Order: sequence, then structure tokens, then C-alpha cells
Amino acid sequence: MDTPDADEIRERLRSVADPDLGDDIVSLGLVNDITVDHDDGRIYIDLALGAPYSPTETEMAAAVRDAVDTDYDLELSATVDRGLDPDEQVLPGVKNIIAVASGKGGVGKSTVAVNLAAGLADMGARVGLFDADIYGPNVPRMMDASERPSATEDETIVPPEEHGMKLMSMDFLLGEDDPVIFRGPMVHNVLTQLWEDVEWGYLDYMIVDLPPGTGDTQLSLLQSVPVAGAVVVTTPQEVALDDARKGLRMFGEHETPVLGIVENMSTFHCPDCGGEHAIFGEGGGRRLADEVDLPFLGEIPLDPAIREGGDEGKPVVLQDGDTGEAFRDFVRQTANMQGIVHRNRERRQREGESAHVE
Repeated sequence: MDTPDADEIRERLRSVADPDLGDDIVSLGLVNDITVDHDDGRIYIDLALGAPYSPTETEMAAAVRDAVDTDYDLELSATVDRGLDPDEQVLPGVKNIIAVASGKGGVGKSTVAVNLAAGLADMGARVGLFDADIYGPNVPRMMDASERPSATEDETIVPPEEHGMKLMSMDFLLGEDDPVIFRGPMVHNVLTQLWEDVEWGYLDYMIVDLPPGTGDTQLSLLQSVPVAGAVVVTTPQEVALDDARKGLRMFGEHETPVLGIVENMSTFHCPDCGGEHAIFGEGGGRRLADEVDLPFLGEIPLDPAIREGGDEGKPVVLQDGDTGEAFRDFVRQTANMQGIVHRNRERRQREGESAHVE
């Protein structure tokens, strides 16, 4: 089979559609570069895809391979422009920082963060989980992380790993049952040390479990690191929805993309009678998403298995059953939305460049 040149390959790629943006990847400006190396029999294509292992972008990469259709070896890479000066990036090896937030406590935010991180890692992604809830760190227990961080000769912190992901939490640095008493400026200093002095390495995703509310920790994160997207957790009840709106406004003020809203504790599946009970109301998360024109990422049931998994350090997203599948669907939706955010930004940037040239 004759090997096409770069222009021919680009034309073939016009048959590959982006199912979310509604056009082909060439017209959208999602093909960064094409190189044909006749000496080593390889074709290199760099795509503007930014959500590793998301189902949509995985399917798009497979469609690219089918479209090229050559005897040469095809190597795909993915590069997105985060719009940051490389010298100023706090975490240059981390592709996507996703913050998990809630307007109020008690809605299962840490549970959602842990299962999101574990689900992404189970898909094959390189994942870090950063417990930024300084006043109530509990991720280590939910991950059954008995190992503590170690230190290098350069006094950087080596995070422990559980379930295939790197972990960091204030809880690792405290004695058992020690209270955390910090004032505003101290919060910023501690958080800065925890994400700058940790050897995170190269990660596809860092999931950050924020404390509830809109206080110093949230502001420190949004002002210090490039958050690629945020997930807002709520329950169906109105009081939780009111507080979730406050969280949405906070992200809006800092121009942080919100990937969507997930509703936790949506229904209780009774193991005895087999019925479903809307203990905290129903449909509130979806109504909020419709109201603010954001994606609805899914409903997580109120299931004793979630509590058991959290207490035993076995995230339910890694388990069989309907609840595990609900979490896995949420993980897939979140990864897909992160990809849409990146590809939309690339498209707008390319459109802006074209308009400037004209």
C-alpha cells in the first residue's frame, strides 16, 4: 500500500467527527501536526485531545487509526495548550486538575472524589488524589492508606500509592486524632507546600477533594494552580441545592470550567423490601443542572455499600453491582466533559487565530 503524504492524511482525517462539537477534527483545528517518516516507516499524528482514557476521545483516536489506513506504523500523541507559561506552571507534569466541591458538608463530596479518582485509575489513567480538606481530612481512611509519605534527600515528599494512584493529605502529617487549627494565611502556606513539594510526577488527572463551602482553601487552590475543571456535588434536597449555587458562583468568578453537577444520595435502595425511597427528595440535581445550563453527570444512590466501601478503604466504583456502575458512568461522563472543555478551547483559539490572520 502506498504511503500518503501529510496533506493526504489530513484529508482522510476529515472523515473523523467529533461527536460533541459537531464537525470533523480537521475543521475544528484538533489536528496539531502530521509527520511522515519514510526512513523508519512511521506516521506521527499529534491531536488536541486532553482527557486521557475518556470514552469519547478513545473512540476518536480509534477512528483516526481507521481513517489513516496505511501499512506504516501510526503513533498518536495528544497535546493541548493550557494557555499557561511553562515556567509559571505549578504542576507542569499534571494534565488535568479536577476539583470536587460542594456548597455544604454532609453531601458525600469526599466519597465522590475518592470514587472519581479510583474510577479513572481503573480505566488506566495515571491519577493523583489530593485531600485538600485541611480541617477534616479523611481520604486516607477511605483509601485504607496505612503507608505514610517518605522524604527524599532534597526534602521533597514522596506520596504513598493505593489502588493505583498517588495520595496526599493533611492527615498524613498529623498525629492520630490531632485537631487542625489554622488561620487563613496558614491555610495557603500549607496547601502550597503540599502540592509544590510533593513528587507527583506525570499524571493524567489530579483529583482535589476540597472542603465544603467557599473559604480560604478553595480560593488558594483557584488562585494558585490551573484547575482544568470542577465537579459540584449536591443531594436532591433544597438546602443542599442552595449551597451548591454558591459554589457555582465561586467557580464562575474565577473563570473555572464546571464540568457538571452530580447528585449523591439520590434514592435509597431498600435491601429488605426491594423498593426505592427518595429520602432527600428527588430530581434536585438534574433541575439545578438544567437551571444553570450545565451537564448533569449522574445520580448516585444512597447505598450501604458506599459507606462500607469508604470505611474499609474499598471504593465502590471498583465493585460489581448497580451502585458501582452508577459511579463508573459518572466517571465516564466527567472524563468526557473534561475532553469537551479542552477541545472547545482549542477550537476557539484556532478560530481566533484565523480571524486575526484575515
